[in-house]
Amino acid sequence: MSHLSGPVAVPGDTLSPPGNKPSGAKPSPGKPRLLGNLGADLPASLVVFLVALPLSLGIAAASGAPIMAGLIAAAVGGIVAGSLGGSVLQVSGPAAGLTVVVAGLVQEFGWQATCAITAAAGVVQLLMGVSRLGRAALAVSPVVVKAMLAGIGITIILQQLHVLLGGKAAGSAVENLVTLPAAMAGMKVESALLGIAVVGILMLWKYAPAMVRQVPGQLVAVVVVTAVSVAVAPGVERISFSGSIFDAIALPRLPDGSLGTVAMAVVTVALIASIESLLSAVAVDKMHGGTPTNLNRELVGQGSANVVSGLLGGLPVTGVIVRSATNVEAGAKGRSSAILHGVWVLVFSALFAGLIQLIPLSVLAGLLLVIGAKLVKVADIKTSLRTGDFLVYGVTLICVVVLNLLEGVIIGLALAALSVLWRVLRAQIHAHSPAGEGQAWRVTIAGSCSFFALPRLNRVLQAVPAGLDVVVELNADYLDHAFREALVAWRAQRENTGATVTFEEHGTTAFTDAAHSAPQRQDPREFPLPPRTSWQSLEVAGQTDDDGQPPLRSILLGIDKYHRRHADKVRPLVQDLTDGQNPDTLFVACVDSRVNPNLITSSGPGDLLTLRNIGNVVCSDSNDASIDSTLTFAVKALSVESIVVCGHSNCGAMKAVLADAEGATPALGSGFDTWLEHARPSYQALLADHPVGLAAAAAGFSRLDQLSMVNVAVQLAKLGEHHATGPALASGNVQATGLFFDINTARVVLVTPEGIEQLDPSMALR
Repeated sequence: MSHLSGPVAVPGDTLSPPGNKPSGAKPSPGKPRLLGNLGADLPASLVVFLVALPLSLGIAAASGAPIMAGLIAAAVGGIVAGSLGGSVLQVSGPAAGLTVVVAGLVQEFGWQATCAITAAAGVVQLLMGVSRLGRAALAVSPVVVKAMLAGIGITIILQQLHVLLGGKAAGSAVENLVTLPAAMAGMKVESALLGIAVVGILMLWKYAPAMVRQVPGQLVAVVVVTAVSVAVAPGVERISFSGSIFDAIALPRLPDGSLGTVAMAVVTVALIASIESLLSAVAVDKMHGGTPTNLNRELVGQGSANVVSGLLGGLPVTGVIVRSATNVEAGAKGRSSAILHGVWVLVFSALFAGLIQLIPLSVLAGLLLVIGAKLVKVADIKTSLRTGDFLVYGVTLICVVVLNLLEGVIIGLALAALSVLWRVLRAQIHAHSPAGEGQAWRVTIAGSCSFFALPRLNRVLQAVPAGLDVVVELNADYLDHAFREALVAWRAQRENTGATVTFEEHGTTAFTDAAHSAPQRQDPREFPLPPRTSWQSLEVAGQTDDDGQPPLRSILLGIDKYHRRHADKVRPLVQDLTDGQNPDTLFVACVDSRVNPNLITSSGPGDLLTLRNIGNVVCSDSNDASIDSTLTFAVKALSVESIVVCGHSNCGAMKAVLADAEGATPALGSGFDTWLEHARPSYQALLADHPVGLAAAAAGFSRLDQLSMVNVAVQLAKLGEHHATGPALASGNVQATGLFFDINTARVVLVTPEGIEQLDPSMALR
């Protein structure tokens, strides 16, 4: 029999599901696309501007950069990244995540050299975007990123506590922590109270009425406390600079120092800015559920913004989740909101720069304390505990705070990689003493079985007492030659002492494959009922007792395996069936051991009421009490919805019918000969050119299998004439179906009164 297969159409892979719709409103005809959503984007841009203004000032102050550098970065991030980026609703600007890095660069290289590093980092981002490495930049363990942000948050808190108390922050988090008691002893009360007032307003703002909360809490806190400071604390230290935002523009200068140090600084800024931007973009996508971000284009937009910001004397730019979330919540529909927010920052900085100099440094410190605290999320800590990643989280956080951000992230990534290797490469190997007298020891092996696991394998195997039988349960998803060789050598050693070692394989890899082929992970094979001969040793399967009869040992070993591996999984499936059954199908099958009704119908306990006899026949009324009672019980007591008659290939009963027709009656006794009378009409139908027989012959099936299929059709006809099933079939309350199981191909064929039909699509063109 030959099989033909046609091409299969596979849908193309795309970044956005076919059902996804852009979140933005469709631009009106005749309007430029950028301005198509101006009605929604204009008010949203004003809200984002009010949030971005104080945050940009605070981040600039915390970075040790000129105050106006934060506003330059905010304007450039909004206009450049907003225009060129791949995210429609993400808002970019200076970010708290780079505060520690920038502060270190300013201290080491100076401000103008830091601007050059920012511009160079932008070039690296541009190259990453053009090279389509956007998704590769996301190949960073989320727990490392979350720990990095938490470490930055703690560093900001330790730094800004000194500013809030009226002092100066030291160069490192450790120094700030050590000198904090002295700073508290010498604090300036007015400065501290102003900062605490900002923290209090921000913490209580969520309890304000909904109408009031439409005004950003950060803006309210800065404006209100600044106004109070002018009246009651005119002597506190405030923001100071000369000129407007245009006066602050300064060309960068090439940094001094070794090329390797400068290159490392550039790569650090580029990677952190890219990762933070892409993670923020992905988070924003989840918020609006519209058009997903083009990550490569987003890198191009962020890189372009950093090149421009660095050349103009601004801070590094990233996508910022706080501003982006505000943008979505404010109802923005397109990228014009982010662009306009940058325009408003530019206009305000040019026309109202004098107002900025009224803001006390401690007010910005209070704002940054809250921002830093939000970076340390209790939910992330709980998640790391729940997923077993707390060690990676804790080590990364501590290293970011104690060492520096780059070294902390590298150490965190290395530890995360080692953790993955440990989990993936570790094999679970255990020895279990016999559960009862006369039973064998068990050694269970699961997971990736490689040479990495040999020390543990040797230790566990040596723990099994000598001279005792052992069953090795191998549930491996990866098995290399070294591991197999160690098991084979151990088995030979034990068998030399008279003990037996039996291997049971349950995993996705074959034990024998490791002997002659390169190891690889195999696809899972969902096959719950392998024949016992596939996992029991030939000695057990072929043993006989003293009377020459096959022993029960084979069955009992199967029951033992069932109790060990399957009983706990079966229990929930049968608990609801304790008080009764409700099968939907009566399955009439041959007694042949090769036919498993539950297996070929993917059914379980309680699904099928099974009637099995030689030749899967249905007797006429009153010819067999057992069959009559089963049909009656199925239709009238259990109200089954369907009856299936299933024949199979190479059927012994059909062989007997053919032999009988040729005058060679099987020597199986008169009872067997009488039973064949129920199947002989099928042979007569085959001779009379039954349409099922003709269809089977045309498909290439043998004469024997043609008879088996015709027999199924004949039994279906008998069901329509039987007193128990006929009325139910005629009324449509019960459906009758014929099946044929081809053992050679393990495929099931549908048998109808008019012919046959392949149920497996891959076999349809036979």
